[in-house]
Amino acid sequence: MSKRLFLAILRRLRHGRIEVTDERGERHAFGPADAELRASVRVHSRSAWRAFLRGSTGLAESYGDGLWDSDEIVPLVRIGAREMRRYDGARRRLVPLQRLVPRNTTRRAKRHIAAHYDLGDDLFSLFLDDSMTYSCADFADPRASLAEAQEAKLDRACRALELRPDDHLLEIGSGWGSMALHAASRYGCRVTTTTISASQHAAATARVRTAGLSDRVTVLLRDYRDLKGRFDKLVSLEMIEAVGWQYFPLFFRRCSELLHPRGLMLLQAIEIEAGAYEAEKASRSFINKHIFPGGCLPSPEVIASLTASCGLRTLRVHDLTEHYPETVSRWRHAFISRAQEAAALGYDRRFRRMWELYLSYVEAGFRERRIVVGQHLLAMPGYRGSRWNTRLDTASSRKAGPRAASLASAVLPPGLSTWAPDSIAPTTFAAHSEAGMSSQPEAPPWAE
Repeated sequence: MSKRLFLAILRRLRHGRIEVTDERGERHAFGPADAELRASVRVHSRSAWRAFLRGSTGLAESYGDGLWDSDEIVPLVRIGAREMRRYDGARRRLVPLQRLVPRNTTRRAKRHIAAHYDLGDDLFSLFLDDSMTYSCADFADPRASLAEAQEAKLDRACRALELRPDDHLLEIGSGWGSMALHAASRYGCRVTTTTISASQHAAATARVRTAGLSDRVTVLLRDYRDLKGRFDKLVSLEMIEAVGWQYFPLFFRRCSELLHPRGLMLLQAIEIEAGAYEAEKASRSFINKHIFPGGCLPSPEVIASLTASCGLRTLRVHDLTEHYPETVSRWRHAFISRAQEAAALGYDRRFRRMWELYLSYVEAGFRERRIVVGQHLLAMPGYRGSRWNTRLDTASSRKAGPRAASLASAVLPPGLSTWAPDSIAPTTFAAHSEAGMSSQPEAPPWAE
């Protein structure tokens, strides 16, 4: 019954070609024969069919258990991403809100973070660059190494924030300390960075000490809800995804409370399509059960609305999405190539398969723009900073097209809007060329 039902679902495929070899060796083909995306699946056990009907969680768990295989995981997930758009509306109506995803209370958030980030620094060192930066890199130079692209991303953030030696920068979400170290060593500012991961706190503290920057960088083991003080600038790189949708309003309110009235904030966030947000935030999935417990991606509209409600105005949003597939692809290939080292460290075959699937899953999501990543530059009401950022604020609301203007005025936008200097890939910049923003007399301070 489970097999017949799942194969009936596959017969509805429109956006890709999937060839399935079942546990008896029989072959089945689904989807248009001339489809751009193609993948093959080999089912090893009849138990897989029942698992497939449990959505992404069942697919992932059965893959981890070795019940099925595919040599084209990324194309397979891309096909799934395209098909899911047809069902977002129905999912929004069927999912009971606030029942399936646990709330990230202060105590529970620590457990959720530990479940991912405290898995062991040795695990992450298998696939991250030496800086241990675990967020989207900036491959404006396609020849760049992963380390160079990560440094470019960090530097872009520092320049956008107009960091100066007399600034005190707050970072929410320390990671392994790469942003704090870069800001303090390259720009001379003071940095207070906070995390609730005990492992990352220990590692970041040690790296700060080794770099001789203990007088400039303070690493806290503290929840963002418990922070005190006022800071000139604030940065948070891909931490909001762990906040939990129930706490998005509180997160942005705390950010505005912690910023100086003339302060700047840079938020790098992974975001999900608006059509999928309501369903995803309430659904139990492979990612929020096995990889990032309690996690939830905001939508661009949610960020725009909540920042405006806290008095933060959007100066610009730089779309980094085109750089994430390359970032994750490098992580994935490095992880796979070092599988034996992972095994020697105690990570068993099921764990390794689940993480290989996780990295493939994320890469596919970005390639299909089911998920996107943006750097949001936000300003407090009293901000009177560089002429470039203030010009961008004015230009984005007066000269840009409706997508950019909606973000600048915090009216709910249909998706990420971008502004980028000439050093960014033309496909990123093209979104605004027709809006009258394609020529600038000189490069802004945060451009290469």
